[in-house]
Amino acid sequence: MTSTIAFIGKSGSGKTTFTRAFVRLLRNKFPNSSILLVDNDLSLELSDSFGIKTRNTIYGIKSGKHEYRTGIPENMSKQEFIEWALEDIIISVDENIDLIASWFVTPKDCICPSTRLMRDSLLKLVERYDFVIFDCEYDLKYLNLLVDYPIDETIIVSLCSKNALSLASKIAESSSKYAINGQLGVVVNKVEKEKLKEINDIAKSLELNIIACVEKSLDDLQRVDINRITESFEAMYPRLNLPQVE
Repeated sequence: MTSTIAFIGKSGSGKTTFTRAFVRLLRNKFPNSSILLVDNDLSLELSDSFGIKTRNTIYGIKSGKHEYRTGIPENMSKQEFIEWALEDIIISVDENIDLIASWFVTPKDCICPSTRLMRDSLLKLVERYDFVIFDCEYDLKYLNLLVDYPIDETIIVSLCSKNALSLASKIAESSSKYAINGQLGVVVNKVEKEKLKEINDIAKSLELNIIACVEKSLDDLQRVDINRITESFEAMYPRLNLPQVE
């Protein structure tokens, strides 16, 4: 059964860094599991972080602008074509870890047949993996436009300020109906130790569920070992609505 995790939040909060740290954590806990990374952010920052300058996206398939790596097989139905095209744009980034990028997402009220066929194909794709991690554009609403699949655990990444936490509260509100049983937690990034109590008090007043705080120096991949971020996730993992290791 597939377990799904979504990282959401304002651009620049550290979503991509934390997504990659969480991949490291899952690889440590479940070394034989398959993982699909879905780059659902318009900036395609997750793809860039792996050194992938992808021009092939889910939107490219729908718009007819995708450049296929192989010749298109003949005599396929539209559904078979979309499923084949998705396979063509999946990129292997490590053993048992694949990545696919969405880019622009069609509004849900679009009635074109390709939109429905694409969503059906994406559901099949998601269910092939043990874990699927979505690096999202802002909130779950945008992800839901791409694929209507239950999200087991949603992690809002927020910077360490009153304004940032207020925004996280709004993101939680707009995303709650798409998360299973309201499984929404906040990771506060760039926290200064002397402000920890203040941040917790603000979060409590906003009814935010803080599941981890990461010290200010831990978010910069250019200067910091990502293993330290993974350790922060290791401590919070038992609180998540995900498979646990005995």
